[in-house]
Amino acid sequence: MGEKARLSAKFQISIPKEVREQQNWRPGQEFIFLPKNGGWMLVPVADWDQLRGIARGANPDAYRDRNDRY
Repeated sequence: MGEKARLSAKFQISIPKEVREQQNWRPGQEFIFLPKNGGWMLVPVADWDQLRGIARGANPDAYRDRNDRY
């Protein structure tokens, strides 16, 4: 069973310390809520520094072009 949190009267949820530390989440960090299988998935918004170099080593030769669609 996972960690548990309670929704406050102000519609706020405190993320359990174990989860925050494991995910390395910090105060002020932004998140996106994405619908998934009848629930919601909480995803941290990455900043540009975290995305830099993410595609390093990718092979651009095998990408799909708009011409190969219907």
